[in-house]
Amino acid sequence: MLDDNLKAQLEAYLQRVNQPFEIVASLDEQPSSRELETLLQAIGGLSDKITVRTDGNDARKPSFSLSPVGGKQSLRFAAIPLGHEFTSLVLALLWTGGHPPKVEPELIEQIKALDGDYRFEVYMSLSCHNCPDVVQALSLMAVLNPRVQTVVIDGALFQSEVDERQIMAVPSVYLNGEMFGAGRMDLAEIVAKLDTGSAEREAAKLDAKDAFDVLIVGGGPAGSAAAVYAARKGIDTGIAVERMGGQVNDTLSIENYISVLETDGPKFGAALEAQVRHYGVDIMSQQRAVELIPAAQPGGLVGVRMENGGVLQSRSVILSTGARWRNVNVPGEQEYKNKGVAYCPHCDGPLFKGKHVAVIGGGNSGVEAAIDLAGVVAHVTLIEFADQLKADAVLVAKLNSLPNVTVNVNAQTTEITGDGNKVDGLRFKDRVSGAEHTVALEGVFVQIGLVPNTEWLKGTVELSRFGEIVVDAKGHTNVPGVFGAGDCTTVPYKQIVIAAGDGAKAALSAFDYLIRTPLVEETAAIEA
Repeated sequence: MLDDNLKAQLEAYLQRVNQPFEIVASLDEQPSSRELETLLQAIGGLSDKITVRTDGNDARKPSFSLSPVGGKQSLRFAAIPLGHEFTSLVLALLWTGGHPPKVEPELIEQIKALDGDYRFEVYMSLSCHNCPDVVQALSLMAVLNPRVQTVVIDGALFQSEVDERQIMAVPSVYLNGEMFGAGRMDLAEIVAKLDTGSAEREAAKLDAKDAFDVLIVGGGPAGSAAAVYAARKGIDTGIAVERMGGQVNDTLSIENYISVLETDGPKFGAALEAQVRHYGVDIMSQQRAVELIPAAQPGGLVGVRMENGGVLQSRSVILSTGARWRNVNVPGEQEYKNKGVAYCPHCDGPLFKGKHVAVIGGGNSGVEAAIDLAGVVAHVTLIEFADQLKADAVLVAKLNSLPNVTVNVNAQTTEITGDGNKVDGLRFKDRVSGAEHTVALEGVFVQIGLVPNTEWLKGTVELSRFGEIVVDAKGHTNVPGVFGAGDCTTVPYKQIVIAAGDGAKAALSAFDYLIRTPLVEETAAIEA
């Protein structure tokens, strides 16, 4: 189960364990229990500080708990955490063994101070690249706070629970038996939802910050590149982000970023953050911008108000808020989101094993999704509005070779139907004949492109009819001191490499603006 290379790497990591702990397995006669026992015994053999027992009596079998000898901790994996979750397992072992996490001390203290009893259950799949962030966050919370219990559950191993709870998207998190959240969440976001006073405290911290020379809003490839280029100029640089890496975190495979032969979205996003931190940029996470406040005059301070009410000020601002998956905007889509309506075939595809699903969209993303899903589900129905598929010819040829795929072109999706709890079908209209069709299915994957995250800028910055920030060749917007970069702008071809170059260009333009525009001392600060 662990090859020699993986064992050697794990053994090296386990050298960092400084306190003894126990792994207690609850097993039965299933083959999966034997697999888990083999894995745990292999782990136990790599460190003299780890004791493995197989006399657990948890109701979920196979599963195992981690706890320090003589300590109180409630962390359990109802899973064989390999694949995307192997890193989660390694970190759980290290943290339980006393190795300190790489988390800001302030956030650690916030977790330890949480007042209440929290019983988390997180459902994941081993092929989900969004799940590890959530699994690792909740695992760390269980390690740090004895009042937090976390169980990590592989939906493929516990299909009956998935069916009973009608889970159709991962990660799905339950808190004390009630739905807490679905999709990617990081540690700070989870803690903020539990700590009701955190928003007010965070707003006060933002208000107290001195004005930046350059403030970047958005932390994807464009924002990260802008931050690096600005910081290397030696000027005071801040970046306000919802999550570092942005939408690139949701990309499974990246094979066209020059000089990087192959990587995946989460690794690329982590590398972006590491480089930004290397240059000492002030990273303000979990910040959603809601208002741009232009300077009263050129050379004055531009303000950006955040959702928590705090206001950041800067001599110049770079808008790099990226884009998000476009909704199909038909009845049933929002009602059944995460109840059969999904946007990530790699993450949620395994939950539909043996079922009938649809993919809406005939571009590269849609056709790739249909190909991937065809290897897991019983049947895929692809719905494309245009009169032909828009994907690359090689992808279309592959799709047409699959026996369990039906392609409908000139098809307009009109409704996603359900039984009140989950999706049960899709309706579409033939745009040539006008005939209405209904397809019985259990899942719908929407893959119809992107929409820019710019709604909050309406009325302050010029936007195109598609909602993109209008920029010139140097990234200038129509507002003095405000620049745009990346997928949220009118720059064509939404690609990672183009966004990164765009961010660098915007930072250089902002620096040029700063050295050519004297700072104007305003009579009053922007109102918080």
